[in-house]
Amino acid sequence: MSWSNSATRYSNLSSALHWLMLVLLVAVYACMELKDFFPKGSDPRILMKNTHFMLGLSVFALVWLRLAARFAGGAAPAITPPAPAWQLLLSKGVHLALYALMIGMPLGGWIILSAEGQPIPFFGLELPALVGKNRGLAEQFEELHEIGASVGYVLIGVHAVAALFHHYFMRDNTLRRMLPGRG
Repeated sequence: MSWSNSATRYSNLSSALHWLMLVLLVAVYACMELKDFFPKGSDPRILMKNTHFMLGLSVFALVWLRLAARFAGGAAPAITPPAPAWQLLLSKGVHLALYALMIGMPLGGWIILSAEGQPIPFFGLELPALVGKNRGLAEQFEELHEIGASVGYVLIGVHAVAALFHHYFMRDNTLRRMLPGRG
């Protein structure tokens, strides 16, 4: 698996992590939305919540590997034909916000569970609490977490629409640089 970006494509590792993160984020959001179809306290609702927590923490763990791959991979492949400077600046802002989301949201969820005095499940392990039990703090972070989830929908949507816009309308290689496969 290639660790370095080429002149025309992101590394295989960066590409694989990008698409894996998409699948995880879709699953995290799906669990969040689907849990409301089940009565409070029911086994399916608890399963959805625990899966949401574990997949969110998986995002948190993998984002660090993704950042390492991003920095180890060298320069990003050039967009051909080159995009205007304002698009590149906007792209950097959206990417920064997405990374903040992938770090902040799972960390916020971990703080919520900790402040509620709840166990922090992670695939058979129980992670340590980050803060002591504090209902007020939990409520504050729950509100921020919900706002962050809404912002996440927008950021992910903007990212996807921009990639498709570049591919189908600008006809540049923005999307192809991240697609799996060769050349």
